[in-house]
Amino acid sequence: MLALKNVQQAAMRLESVLQKTPFHRNYNLSKKYNCNVFLKREDMQIVRSFKIRGAYNKMASMDESLTSAGIVCASAGNHAQGVALACAQLKIYGIIYMPTTTPKQKISKVRHFGGDWVTIELVGDTFDDAQSVAWKTSKEKGLPFIHPFNDELVMEGQGTVALEMMKEATGAIDILIVAVGGGGLIAGVGSVFKQLSPMTKIIAVESEGAAALHAAMSAGHVVKLEKIDSFADGIAVKEIGDKTLEVCKEVVDEIILVPEGKICSTLLSLYNDEAIVAEPAGAIGVGALDFIPSTELAGKNVAIIICGGNNDIARTEEIRERALLYEGKKHYFIIRFPQRAGALKEFLNVLGPDDDIAHFEYTKKNNRDSGPALVGIELKSKDDFGLLIQRMTDMGINFEHLNDRPMLFEMLV
Repeated sequence: MLALKNVQQAAMRLESVLQKTPFHRNYNLSKKYNCNVFLKREDMQIVRSFKIRGAYNKMASMDESLTSAGIVCASAGNHAQGVALACAQLKIYGIIYMPTTTPKQKISKVRHFGGDWVTIELVGDTFDDAQSVAWKTSKEKGLPFIHPFNDELVMEGQGTVALEMMKEATGAIDILIVAVGGGGLIAGVGSVFKQLSPMTKIIAVESEGAAALHAAMSAGHVVKLEKIDSFADGIAVKEIGDKTLEVCKEVVDEIILVPEGKICSTLLSLYNDEAIVAEPAGAIGVGALDFIPSTELAGKNVAIIICGGNNDIARTEEIRERALLYEGKKHYFIIRFPQRAGALKEFLNVLGPDDDIAHFEYTKKNNRDSGPALVGIELKSKDDFGLLIQRMTDMGINFEHLNDRPMLFEMLV
C-alpha cells in the first residue's frame, strides 16, 4: 500500500495546478438506487480527467538533470493530456505516443495543452502497441518514460482524489466504486481509503472486453490479454501494471465487469438526465450500480469517481447503436422476401404500431424466387421483441435473427 504521507505531499505539490472538482450527492441516482450516490466530478478537471494528478506529481518530483532532454510517454488520451499540460507548466519537452484509434477530440486536446512543448506520434491500434514503441524510444534516446499507471509517484498523485473526497464527505463512505484500466487510480485512492476509512468497501470496475485486473487477480499475477475491446479507450489495456497489481491485492474488495453496451446506455442517461458529458471510462462506475444487489446499496453512502469526460461527439451514433442493442431495443434480421409485387407491403403489416425500420438493404436478384434483405428494426420496448417474432412466424416470414450471431452480425452491420 502507498504511504499516506506521500499522497499528502503530492496534494501540496498539486495545489496550484488542479481544479477543485465537485463531490456532490446526485439526487436522481440516489432516488433510483435507494441510497446516497455521491459523484466525484473529475470530468471537470482542467484536462477533463484525473490524469493530470499523477503525471504532474511524477514530473515535478524528478530532478531537472533527468528531464532536461525531454520525456516520453504513451497514452490512450487522458494521460497524454495530463503529461502535455505538465510539460507546458514545467517547461519540459515531451514525445507522446498514442494509438491510431484515439478519438480526434483527445488528440486535439493534447496539442492544445502541450503546445510547442510536445510532439504527438500515432502508432498501433491499442495503448499497448503505443507503449511498446514509446519504451523503445525511451531506451534509444535515453529519455525518462512517464508511465500512465505503473509508477508509485503517479499512483500517489492519483490518490489525491481520495483526500479531496474524504475532506468533502458529510459522512462515512460505505462503498467506493472506481474504474480500472492499468490500476493507477484505484491503487492511489484505495491506499488512502484503506488507511483512513478501512470499513469502506472498494469495488473495482472494468469493461467486460478489457478485464486485465480480473484476469490478474484470478491468476495471482499479471496476465496479458490476447484481445481487448478498445471501445472504453480510457481503460482498455491488455495488462495491469505489476506495481499496481500488488497494491490492488491489498485494497480491492470486489471486481465488477460491465458490458460495453451497458456503458453506452449509462453514457446516454448521464447526458440526458444529468447533463454530464462523460467518456466510457467515466461512465462505467455509474453503470456498475445495476450489478450490485439492491440490498447491499439500500441506505448506504456510495461514492463514484467520474474519472473522465473526454468523449468525441463523432462517436454518438456508435454509442446509441450499442446501447439499443444491449437494451434489446434494436434487432437485425436477414429476411428472404418473395420476389413479387406486394411482398414488402405484407411485411410492413407484421410491424407493431411503435416499431420502426431503422435499416433496410435490398437488391433484387434476377431469376430467383426470393431475395435476402438486411433489416434493422428499432422497438419501443425490449418486451415487444417476442411479439414481433411471433407475428413474423405466424405470417410465414422467412427470417434469420442476427443479434446472437456475432461473426455474421459484424460482417453485415
